[in-house]
Amino acid sequence: MTVQLHVAHSSSFIGAGVIAGGPYRAAETFEAAPLAPTSCILNSLYVAMTPLTASTAPNPVKLAELARATANIDDLSNLAGQRLYIFTGSEDKVVNQYAVHATRAFYEELGVDADAIQFVDDVPAGHSIITMNPEDSLLAANQPPYINRGPFVQSHQILDHLYPGANPPAPSCLGDLIRFDQSEFFEIGAPRASMSEFGYAYIPSRVAAGEAQAIGVHVVLHGCKQGYAYIDFVNGIEDSQNQPPYGDRYVRTTGYMEWAEANDLILLFPQAEGGDSNDVQNPEGCWDWWGYSAADPYAPDYYSRDALQIRAIHTMLARLGGV
Repeated sequence: MTVQLHVAHSSSFIGAGVIAGGPYRAAETFEAAPLAPTSCILNSLYVAMTPLTASTAPNPVKLAELARATANIDDLSNLAGQRLYIFTGSEDKVVNQYAVHATRAFYEELGVDADAIQFVDDVPAGHSIITMNPEDSLLAANQPPYINRGPFVQSHQILDHLYPGANPPAPSCLGDLIRFDQSEFFEIGAPRASMSEFGYAYIPSRVAAGEAQAIGVHVVLHGCKQGYAYIDFVNGIEDSQNQPPYGDRYVRTTGYMEWAEANDLILLFPQAEGGDSNDVQNPEGCWDWWGYSAADPYAPDYYSRDALQIRAIHTMLARLGGV
């Protein structure tokens, strides 16, 4: 999803951090439009996630050509001067390394300088974001909530690469973590959105107090089964009806807020959730990178500025001043 959003709105970004993600429109690698609904799902499972060889992985040359022919996305020349962090764990059994190597090659095909890409494929990590929290899963684990402990904090690596010369992370977060209603950003009563009722934003303390101008807004897209509907909470937030706390473990413990606090960076944490019905087939709460949210299943638009989720997230970004 990070790659789909980044390419669709490349003029809004300075770069991207991709953890265990395949390239743009990888779900369409082996079939031309019009697509049968099952083809995107099969491509996603067996090409974009678990190809057995490099030759059966997403084809970066073909997908770069597809991107050049795609309507309703920003000019691809925006990507050339941007910075990328791309990571694939050597023990990842969910999205294997062949798929993520294709992501690097895809961006290079579109003119991103190889020196601007920090590509990491030698860490024995499973499918996860890496922290240094003792309570998180073992580094090589491939299990929900896909937050594993290792020798570094991955969010810090991402942001350090995107913002060279940044301050080290703060020891504590004194800013405002805001839970907001996401429903105004997508069609009410549209289950195809597969988005949760609430999202989060973090405003660093100096920015909140008017003492500093934010250096930007970073969109943090959680992975499958990492939204608040799936994981534990650290400091639960109750709604006005005193409902149970929502899970904020991914938001609070993955290191993004400490880095943002030290560098006056606003964070946006949109939230997806699952559904498995005639309206949406997304049982694990993944963001849409294969077409489940499309109104017409034979013409998926998950990769464009008009995609339901991309449009919602970009509108949130604009509200925070990041566009």
